[in-house]
Amino acid sequence: MELIPLFDRVVLKMCEAETTTKSGIILTETAAEKPQVAEVVAVGPGGMVDGFDVDMVVEVGDKVIIGKYAGTEVKIGDDKCIIVRQNDILARVED
Repeated sequence: MELIPLFDRVVLKMCEAETTTKSGIILTETAAEKPQVAEVVAVGPGGMVDGFDVDMVVEVGDKVIIGKYAGTEVKIGDDKCIIVRQNDILARVED
């Protein structure tokens, strides 16, 4: 099954959270913070949203930062994804 986002929606796959601290302490799953860095896996077409013309500025493969509580989590097969509006994306991460 494939997710195809509509309008200004973006499908993201969350990056793995760190399981150890810099000093080598191993964190349990509940102690680790929710990661805020994600990879874009699908982008909607944009278009007219709430009376405004929206151009999509992110592309598949981009790494982005989102708000802690942004989006809707969905599970497709074994993968957990999150669907957000483009304006929920705070920044693009460049290497």
